[in-house]
Amino acid sequence: MTVNLTEEDVKFRYITPAIENAGWHKEDIFYEYYITKGAVQVHGNSVTRGAAKKADYILTYGAVKQPLAVVEAKQMKFPVGYGMNQAMEYAQMLDIKFAYSSNGKGFIEYDFFTGKTKELKIDEFPTPQELWQRYCVGKELDEETEKIVQEPYYIDTFNNKKPRYYQRIAIDRTIEAIAKNQKRILLVMATGTGKTYTAFQIVYRLIRAKKVNRVLYLADRNILIDQTIGQDFKPFEKVITKVKNRHLDSSYEIYMSLYQQLVGDNGEEIFRQFKPEFFDLIIVDECHRGSAKDDSQWRAVLNYFKDAVQIGLTATPKETKEVSNQSYFGEPVYTYSLKQGIADGFLAPYKVIRINIDRDSEGWRPYKGQIDLNGQEIEDRVYTGTDFDKTLIIDERTKEVAKRITRWLKENGRYSKTIVFCVDIGHAERMRQALINENSDIMKVNPNYIMRITGDNKEGKAKLDYFIDPVEKYPTIVTTSKLMTTGVDAKTCKLIVLENNINSIIEFKQIIGRGTRLNPDYGKNFFTIMDFRGVTRLFSDPDFDGEPITVIDGDNSLPKDRQDTGSTETEPDEPVFTPPEVHEVKEKYHVNGVDVNIVSERVQYLDADGKLITESLVDYSKKNIRREYASLNDFINVWSQTAKKQVIIEELKKCNVSLEELKKATGRDDLDEFDLILHIAYDQKPLTRKERIANVKKKNYFGKYSETCRQVLDALMEEYMDEGITEIQNPQVLRNKKFAKWGSMVKIAKLFGGKKQYFEAVDELTDLIYAQDMPQNKQETDYI
Repeated sequence: MTVNLTEEDVKFRYITPAIENAGWHKEDIFYEYYITKGAVQVHGNSVTRGAAKKADYILTYGAVKQPLAVVEAKQMKFPVGYGMNQAMEYAQMLDIKFAYSSNGKGFIEYDFFTGKTKELKIDEFPTPQELWQRYCVGKELDEETEKIVQEPYYIDTFNNKKPRYYQRIAIDRTIEAIAKNQKRILLVMATGTGKTYTAFQIVYRLIRAKKVNRVLYLADRNILIDQTIGQDFKPFEKVITKVKNRHLDSSYEIYMSLYQQLVGDNGEEIFRQFKPEFFDLIIVDECHRGSAKDDSQWRAVLNYFKDAVQIGLTATPKETKEVSNQSYFGEPVYTYSLKQGIADGFLAPYKVIRINIDRDSEGWRPYKGQIDLNGQEIEDRVYTGTDFDKTLIIDERTKEVAKRITRWLKENGRYSKTIVFCVDIGHAERMRQALINENSDIMKVNPNYIMRITGDNKEGKAKLDYFIDPVEKYPTIVTTSKLMTTGVDAKTCKLIVLENNINSIIEFKQIIGRGTRLNPDYGKNFFTIMDFRGVTRLFSDPDFDGEPITVIDGDNSLPKDRQDTGSTETEPDEPVFTPPEVHEVKEKYHVNGVDVNIVSERVQYLDADGKLITESLVDYSKKNIRREYASLNDFINVWSQTAKKQVIIEELKKCNVSLEELKKATGRDDLDEFDLILHIAYDQKPLTRKERIANVKKKNYFGKYSETCRQVLDALMEEYMDEGITEIQNPQVLRNKKFAKWGSMVKIAKLFGGKKQYFEAVDELTDLIYAQDMPQNKQETDYI
């Protein structure tokens, strides 16, 4: 009898009592512990979640709730070690050192410290103290170190915010390293995964443990400092200060500062107001931006406080001849990548639309002696994509880009938060003006609908908080160049437009990070990247670890000479770590009256290895459909035997086949799902929905029904012609206006003799719609 117990019964009757009898208290046991949320899966504009990963039991120790063990349960009919692979997988994800599998009769243990396994009787499960001592031995924790790593987290009881699994690992590894007196630490965490919240928990626990007393938090932009103070570090509001006017007040515990506040313009080193031993801990935010460069003036700050523990935070570790944060901070103690964040469901996946403009690829050449709008004679050569808006301005190109952005907004929501990254400040202003002209209907309602937010624009920067705030509608569209590449926590940003030339994988990933925040409460489940400059070629860089879910490509080729040599216009008031190179400022050529067009789009997808492949949406869908249904007869059999056709459509979605997108690509809105699949995957001549209904009406199949019932069936056939088979199979269709004259859903069903008889009539109608395509004899079909 016990062999037939469900897994839940085995847990309740045998495994849970065995764990509790070993001394594990209920508050230290987490049941059905969700590790991930499940990846967001996008099909057209519809969104579903993949399967989340959850462990049957997580066993924790002490006030810090240190996870010590994963336990996976299976039914008694399986061997005791049947769940071990799953337990070990979860343990590795969670950085847990002991994994157990049980079928209720006993346990199998795997110890990651020793690499050994052993079998235990059901009453031999280790006590919390035994497992903790083994953990301390394996981690080489002495009494003092053990006390530090056991310091509890800060728990936000109001918002019930707790560290996610990867944040906990980053925090715990950092705390442990510092407890063991490691002085240089690097944490690599993808944009949007909560680096500053992770830093806050590290600081909180170290101060509570009295391992550090004073902390310096360094960043290179005001917005990063302000967001950190007002959000993640808010619990420290009584002991935290922002360094202003290059004045240092020694009465605080935590100091937030821009690098440029500590290092003066003329070699003035403000930080020397404090003694070298003043700070115990320095956190370097966005440390990839050059703080570790040997000859950087910012390095002076780190060298002066060289005895302090220094933690580098970055989403993009940098390793070049000029800059290396790994050689300075050492190998990362933990890395959580963009790819992993998307796979776990904590970050938003993305679509990519690659737009090819004819002038970018074909180029533009002035006629002999041509004068631009400023009276300059234009140098005679061919100007291509990398020249535009850096050397040469073409008004029609700017207008064409603005039109394409506006078309996306009209198709996907006029109030979708959008960031347009431009070549420089001047380009951002021209783009703002072009977008205003394309969206004048909303601009006359609220002139803040479109704004330029750049370092020189105080009015625009003043509105940045409103753009970030999910509740605020305005501004909706912002144009920028460098100011918003990092640190802007725009949780509801749905469209990132790339209208600048980028060759740096680091800058590219930082820009992409503006859209990776998820915010389902405000309809933000994924975001779109619109690329006018071929920048998304960097997705294929081996250093980039997050693949797009869909790529719509206007041109798969890129000019070999496409290089970004820098802009003559930079943004003031927001300096970065390394001073920019000085270029001779040359006035740009400015022309108009040029014929500019966007070429047709192609589609790229990913193969099984996550590599981008170039093929049409039709070809890609055909391949995936035929992978599921090898032959036409296979598909027809499944379609005919599946009562609810929506089931097949949902299954195809899981295979990345969006029939909605296929209809758009083929322009065949007049086909239903069945005919679209026949046409696309099996090269069959399709029938339109109108033709199918005409065939049904030729045969008097509904003479057995009353006149009123026939009218209802006629209305259902009209609905099919408008919306397709899935609509008429949904009983909610009876709520539509055209059915109102017959009363409620219940009353309409009674016309047919009841609910059962109504559904039988709908099933009969469905069969008739596809009758001419269905096999007359299943046995015959199997051998065709």
